[in-house]
Amino acid sequence: MGFTSLDEALEWLESHVDFERVAPNRQSFPTLDPILDTLSALGDPHLDYPVIHVTGTNGKGTTTTLISALLDGVGLRVGTFTSPDLHAVNERIAVAGAAIDDGELTSLLGRLFDVEKVTGISLTRFEILTVGGFLHFSDEGVDVAVIEVGLGGTWDSTNVINGSVAVITNVDIDHAAILGTTIAAIASDKVGIIKEGSAAVIGTTHEDVVAAASSRSADVGAEMFVVGTAFSLLSNETAVGGRLISVTTPFATYDDVSLSLHGIHQGANAATALAATELFLDRALGEEVVRTTFAHAAMPGRLELVARRPTIVVDGAHNPAGVSALARALDGAFHVEGTRRCVIGMLNGRDVTDMITPLIEIGIKEFHVCEPQSPRAMPTAEVAAALRAHSVSVVEHRSVASALAHAREHSNDEDLIVAAGSLYLVAAVRAIVLRLDSQHA
Repeated sequence: MGFTSLDEALEWLESHVDFERVAPNRQSFPTLDPILDTLSALGDPHLDYPVIHVTGTNGKGTTTTLISALLDGVGLRVGTFTSPDLHAVNERIAVAGAAIDDGELTSLLGRLFDVEKVTGISLTRFEILTVGGFLHFSDEGVDVAVIEVGLGGTWDSTNVINGSVAVITNVDIDHAAILGTTIAAIASDKVGIIKEGSAAVIGTTHEDVVAAASSRSADVGAEMFVVGTAFSLLSNETAVGGRLISVTTPFATYDDVSLSLHGIHQGANAATALAATELFLDRALGEEVVRTTFAHAAMPGRLELVARRPTIVVDGAHNPAGVSALARALDGAFHVEGTRRCVIGMLNGRDVTDMITPLIEIGIKEFHVCEPQSPRAMPTAEVAAALRAHSVSVVEHRSVASALAHAREHSNDEDLIVAAGSLYLVAAVRAIVLRLDSQHA
């Protein structure tokens, strides 16, 4: 069946279970069989190209994007699968840096509708998009695909692939009800993307993560490359427009490279991405590709400056580790003379105190609280109550638009407004400020 419009195709997509919008759960006996059977019915398109597979608690989206850009820089046709999207589901499936267009997405979803009818297998929304990405990359004849894990690693829908390079950016406590309540438990899930004969690139020195990766690598015959040993971030300084970094990889050293991303953590993501790309290619990329790619790097919704006078920065920090990284970056990269305000909202399952403390500690005095557009949104009153316990100014709002408008009305040219706590909130703020169309509005 061919859908007659993108709206019709998206209506079908949205009729499936969406664990990104409703609280996910881990089955007693998780299985990848439904997605494998669906891919088999389509001729196993995920086996048509080599893959770099990326997981981590924070930074995996940026690392995925940087790897794709570096590979594009050497002339390869690259498929990139990321999640979540900010404004349109098309963003998740890209080839050569361009998101799948509406016509292609409509046709692709029509084919997936047909295979669902034939097989009788009803996948989740994320599984459908995963299969769609794999199928589109095969249709487009990509030279390589860079695939970002959705959640965890071992039982994530993307883990039907055999990545020749597996990347773990970092591990922190997040999605504890699904992945576990300790770093060791979460790491044991994430290292499941390391496959036989692959190169395992580990972007953290946390002993529990390294131990889990080492054990998995030994079990499957993978070669492990750990930051600080096999590759290193030699320097990572604040610079105009981002960072100035020096990196050494197993193949080369790159000194004083400009990176157009803000935040000390972005230097670490760039080093990990560079090492992973060179290990995939089994050679040095060369100065021109590295310098050009990093100088033009962009990551919407991640420490992104979207307006001046007042300065408005959006960041998808959605867990305590992410908020701490945001706070460190704001303190260095976006110095302002005036008042610091925050538009904030988060999803259930977060420790509110851990989320707000780093922001209060860097001098944010006024918080505009609202609920992100998600069934999992934490009630405004719950976030506001936690903030009032810290004696800061708190205003509750019925919508993201109201919260942003109020913050802007009370700001002058020298002030800072930061929007954080959830990618749903960041997407809404970004769409308003930049006057963008959004499927999620």
